[in-house]
Amino acid sequence: MRSVARRFGRIEKSATFAVLELVQSLRAQGVKVLDLGGGEPDFDTPAHITAEGAGALAGGFTHYTASRGIPELLTAISRKLAEDNGVSVDPATEVIVTPSAKNALFTALTTLLDPGDELLVPTPGWVSYHSMAHLIGAVPVDVPLDGDDGFRITRELLESRITDRTKVILVNTPNNPTGRALDAAEAEAVAAVADEHDLFVVSDEIYEKIVYGGTKHVSPASLPAGAGRTLLVNGFSKAYAMTGWRLGYVAGPAPVISEMLKVQQHSVGCAGSFVQRGGLAALTGPQDAVQEMTDEYAARMELIVAGLDSLPGVSCPRPEGAFYAFPDIRGTGFASSAEFATWLLSEAGVAVMPGSAFGPGGEGHIRLSFATSREVITEAIDRMATALHQRRR
Repeated sequence: MRSVARRFGRIEKSATFAVLELVQSLRAQGVKVLDLGGGEPDFDTPAHITAEGAGALAGGFTHYTASRGIPELLTAISRKLAEDNGVSVDPATEVIVTPSAKNALFTALTTLLDPGDELLVPTPGWVSYHSMAHLIGAVPVDVPLDGDDGFRITRELLESRITDRTKVILVNTPNNPTGRALDAAEAEAVAAVADEHDLFVVSDEIYEKIVYGGTKHVSPASLPAGAGRTLLVNGFSKAYAMTGWRLGYVAGPAPVISEMLKVQQHSVGCAGSFVQRGGLAALTGPQDAVQEMTDEYAARMELIVAGLDSLPGVSCPRPEGAFYAFPDIRGTGFASSAEFATWLLSEAGVAVMPGSAFGPGGEGHIRLSFATSREVITEAIDRMATALHQRRR
């Protein structure tokens, strides 16, 4: 039998799903595992959104829509971007509704990058960015960020990685896994470097609504230097607890969006019809549930940060957004974050993600999700404390 395409030799299976599968396997064997490795809200989708989707199903709204999306949702997205982000887009030519923000990212990179083109990826960063680039034959170039400097992005770091093959800068704000949100100076640096070197920016803003302590979300697309060259990617999974709905969107310059539409038409066709109606309800309906969920995340964040800081050899900066803690575990004496994560699962029954899964800059850290109950967080910290203290005896 012939082999599959050679590019798959450079692609690993998702580290996130690998942890999930291991947790499920252990639980099937009767092992009580506390899973802090995932990235999914533990809340139900707000009732008014579910009701709209169910009503659309019951009413027969179950057929193809225009590939770009239903007009009402496109208009709602355009209004949301203007009001929340200071980004002005034409809903008829500068927005596409996609079946998930993940699909929007892949479609954006497929549209922008030819084989051999380079994509700058600040790391630590989400595990799928590199694999998406490899799938289309592009070259992801790491821009390692320094945890001792708060994982800040600077002009100097970006420019040190630019070559004549560089075409795109990819940023994620707030960031998975670090919880850092770009401040105004960092967003300006990204936009300015892109403008001066004639690069595109792909800005993954899926955690935009989940921010803490007065943190302000800043999109590179809202800045003069970034406005005409940024593809803003967002979706409904995190803010509205709609992970299973698979609904996202991308907004950007009309000439690029027009080419992206070709990818959409010849791959997935369109996002689900009744799913789009749910998204419309999410954007135009009451936002109380979003604030309530974020307030609960904030309480959990304080709980997990305090708990992690109390552990021997562990220190945890306070996340500014998303629902992940990314503590420094270098003081625990383990050789690597992968060794620590394996030991923690074996000795304490707590599943976390090793920082090395998120690229250079992530080593020496682990990622814990606090998209779970306070009770689980408290028990996980207690188990970690017991295991670490026993190890030090």
